[in-house]
Order: sequence, then C-alpha cells, then structure tokens
Amino acid sequence: MKIAYVCSSLSLGGLELNHLRNAHWMRERGHEVAIFSPKDSPLFNQAKSEGMACFPIPHQRKYYAWGAALSLFRTMRKNKFTHLFIRDNRDMSMCATVKYLSGKQLSLAYFMEMQLGVKKKGVLHTLRFSYLNYWFCPLPYLKQQVLEWTNINPEKVHLVPSGINRANIKSMPREEARIQMALPQIEFTFGLVGRFDRQKGQLLVLEAMELCKNRAFNLVFLGEPTRNEDNGIAQAMEEFIAVNNLEMRVFIRPFMPELSPFYSSIDALIMATKAETFGMVTLEAIAYGVPVVGSRAGGTPDLLQHGTFGYSFEPMNASSLAQAMDKMMDLPLILNSETWDEHIARFDHQTVCKSIEQVVT
Repeated sequence: MKIAYVCSSLSLGGLELNHLRNAHWMRERGHEVAIFSPKDSPLFNQAKSEGMACFPIPHQRKYYAWGAALSLFRTMRKNKFTHLFIRDNRDMSMCATVKYLSGKQLSLAYFMEMQLGVKKKGVLHTLRFSYLNYWFCPLPYLKQQVLEWTNINPEKVHLVPSGINRANIKSMPREEARIQMALPQIEFTFGLVGRFDRQKGQLLVLEAMELCKNRAFNLVFLGEPTRNEDNGIAQAMEEFIAVNNLEMRVFIRPFMPELSPFYSSIDALIMATKAETFGMVTLEAIAYGVPVVGSRAGGTPDLLQHGTFGYSFEPMNASSLAQAMDKMMDLPLILNSETWDEHIARFDHQTVCKSIEQVVT
C-alpha cells in the first residue's frame, strides 16, 4: 500500500502522535507512507525530523474546503497513493471530497479518536460518511455509538484499537525509579500525568486527597501548563498545596519524554479526566503493570475491563474519587499475569497493524 496520513491540526497531542506512530509502524511493515500536514506545524516538523516523507498542506476550514481538496486530490493522483488515512474529524469533509474525485482509485479510512458528541444522522453527515471506505473504532463502546448515532453502513465499521509498542515498556526497580523522580521511598504513591488543565483533573485529585480516610500516601503530578497559555491551574495547584500543608506529600515534576521512571515509581495511576475517549496513559499504565483509578466514563471502563485492572469513580466527583483511592490502598489490585498479558496483547502495535491490513487490502 501507498498510504497518505493526512492531518491539518496545528497541535501535537495524542491524536497527532497516534497518527505519526501508526505511519512509522506501517512503514516498518513494508508500506510506503507520507505525512500530509501544514508546513512548520509541530506534526510536520516532528515527522520530518524522524525521516518521514512529508507534504505540506494548508490549515483549511473544517467544511467546504473545495480548493484544498482539489489540490490534495491532484497530489494523491500524481504520487499514486492508494490509501488515505485520517484521524482528525475536521479533515473528513475535505478528504470525502478527495474520495469523490478519485472514485475507486483511493480508499479513505477514518480512525476515530473522539467520541460523537451528538447524533449525526442528518443528510450532510450521512453523505460525508458515505465516502468513507472504513471507519475504525478503538473500543467497543465507540463502535456501538457509531452504529446507533450515524447512518453509516455497518459493514464499514471495524473495531481496531490504537496501538502500543510493548518493546518500549521498560520497567525499572521501584527504589531506583523513586530516586530518579526524587520521591520518598516509603508510603503508597498515586500519580497523574498530563498537562495542567481543569479538564485533566489535577484540582479534583487534590480535593479528593483531603477527603481520603487513609492519609498514608503521597501524590506526584507529572506535567506542565499548556505552553503559551496561562489557565491559572498551576497557580491554583500550588495555592491548594500550601493552604492545606501538603508540601511533604504532593510532588510536581516536569514532563519527561521517557516515562519509565514515572510509571515504575507509582503504586497506582489516577485518570481523572471527565471522559477520556481512549486513554493512552491508562493503557501505558496497565502495560507497566500499574493499576488505575479512572473515571467511570468514556473508554476508561473498557480499558480497565470493568474492574480487572483498576477501580472507577463518578466523573468529576471528588468524594467518589476519594473512596476509590481508599479502596486502592486498602485492597491493592494484584494483576493476574495471564489475564494482563492477554489484555495488553490486543493493543500490540503489530497486532493492530495486521488488523488494519486485513481490512483495507
């Protein structure tokens, strides 16, 4: 296959990184791939620095981008691409037009990263979705949502998760990890990773910390404020810690590209986002053998196998979170190695790529 990975986003978050990772994996499996992204966007620069073939495209509007679609179609035809992969739904309108222009010469696949906010059974949505050859959903609840909330042909909808390269999961001894993270060696330690944002739940976790009955634990935040944006969360976190005298129990560490020390240093991860569609952080924690306390919404219950790999709480409810944290400390989860290996194997990047190949070729 010759695959064009199109993404007009100007960000470099989970969606964009999943797109880039999948492009790398498919290239390693012998396919010819290229990244189509706005010139000098974080994704374009990252892909270029990693030796990927890159084509610049404009950051076009979400709907009726006729000029951008025609230009992209001509590039697809000139370079003889056979498949077009997208993840950002703002690219769907443009790429549906490209598909219309190409006819059967190009296959269009959409990898779902965000859950549907509302039902999309209107004429325009139905027409746009009709040009998709494949709609990939990472978790069962999302597939069910697509089948119920759209008019897309069910035969086009497939269950294929986002992948993880297990070769990159390299646990280290707890003592060594805590030395690297500058954390106390004793006490149960919860961790939360992600940019400092109200939707990520750092303040919720601090509030829950004060409600826990068991006080013999520490908390480490790994992350930083959104660059070039002052949302006040970092300051609010520091003020809460100071007012409640938590300086000796709460530790803030800057984001690090190598996450092994973080996951290896904690006893449990907290996923406090209101509703994470597909939490790569949750999946990474499980891959490291770390149980998770996650909100009972979005894709987290599916990833946790409804209690097998963690405990859940009501979204944005500090009291419910505190109860789940107490439960994790009182009844620590011991992950069954066979069940754990079987669960993680479903998300292995080679398995994911093979599933994609079986569907689109």
